[in-house]
Formats: sequence, C-alpha cells, structure tokens
Amino acid sequence: MKKLMIFVGALTLTGSLFAQKPASDDARYSLEGLANLNTSNGMSFTAPSLRLRYFATDNIAARVQFGFGGDGSSVFGTPSKESYSYANPTAGGENGTVDIARSAWDLKLGAEYHLAGTDKMSPYFTGNIGFGKGSEEQTWNNVFYGAAGELTYTEGISVAASGGYGTFSWGLGAGFDYYVADNLYLGLELNLTSTSVTNENVVTEITSPAGTQTVTELGNSMTYTNIGAAHGSVRIGWRF
Repeated sequence: MKKLMIFVGALTLTGSLFAQKPASDDARYSLEGLANLNTSNGMSFTAPSLRLRYFATDNIAARVQFGFGGDGSSVFGTPSKESYSYANPTAGGENGTVDIARSAWDLKLGAEYHLAGTDKMSPYFTGNIGFGKGSEEQTWNNVFYGAAGELTYTEGISVAASGGYGTFSWGLGAGFDYYVADNLYLGLELNLTSTSVTNENVVTEITSPAGTQTVTELGNSMTYTNIGAAHGSVRIGWRF
C-alpha cells in the first residue's frame, strides 16, 4: 500500500501541471486497473479487476468490468490452491495428502454520467449490475478425521468433495477521474451494493475398504445489502 501511495504521489507531482481531460471525439475508450476496497469489516484491499469504458459522448460512458474473486466478500482472502501433508506413522510409507482448488470470477456491466467538472477532474455517477461464479474442490488421500476430530493420516480412506456458488448484484455509486498526464488518470469510486448469493449443493464421496458413501449437503441462498458500508476501488487508467 505504501508503494502504491508513493507511485500515485509521483504521478501527481510530475504530470498534473500539464494534464487535461480529453474529449470523447479524441479518445472514446479507457482501460483501467482497480484495487478493490472493502469496508464491510474494517478496511482492506482485495483482488484487482480490469475495466473497459466506451464514451458515447463527453458525459455518457458504458463500461464492462472483469475480476477474479467473486462477490466482494471476505472470500478474496482465501488462497486459490492449498496442499497439506499428514505424516504416515509407518516408516517408508507415503504420507496422506489434502489438496484444495478454488476459482472465482465476476462480470459487471454498467454506465456512467459525467458532470462538467474541471479541465483535469471528471466526476461521475454510476449504476451497474453484476454476475459471478465460484467453485471449490477438495481431494483427500489417506486422510480422515481422528478420534479428537482433527484430520490425521488414515490409510485406505479417500474423500472427494465439490461445491460452488453464483452471485447476482446491483450497485449505485459515484467517483471521479483525475488526469495527471495526457490521457493518464487516477480515480476513486465508492458504491452501495446489494448482492444475492446462491450456494450449490456440496457433494462428498467417501471411499473406504467397505465401499463408497455419497453425502449431499443441500445448497442455500442469501441476499445482503451494503448500505452502511461502501465497496470501492482505487483506479489507474489510460484513455485512448
């Protein structure tokens, strides 16, 4: 975070004296990177996203945004891959293993209305809708729960579990572009959002010398609205 602030400060000092926001006749597109900010639980930066905008006029822009990480919740802090080893008490034998793989993405479509602002500053209001998808798979080999409820080496037992979720969201927000050099801008955006999450069934297959058992945990759905907390982004972009 400190390096980001130093970079932002350097850009502002070196380029802002000569910068001026372009008109849509000169530059209709912009491509930017976003460091997403979540204030639901304190303040933290989460997975980055990419956004493409098309300026139909000086005041109206359409946009599409793509990111990895899903719905903006704390799932961003979860690693995409994990691997663990559980020691085999028999000398020379193979250890037990647990492998976890996760993936998530989100797509947002929206529009912006830009106010007059100044030569360098372009404030705007925005609205958007979003879709997302995530999944998780776990594979255990020679690992299961011990007498105390902890995972431990257990010969002859394997587990395969999988599940996922989908999201739908909408948001209203405001932000600004501040041009620090020709066609190069920094920005901040804050949104109030509502998100619906649908969790799929979690299917677990447990294989042991006695056979295979399948356990299904039924999915569920929930909706949460961030009225008191803003989801935002610190942005750097290039207009062309």
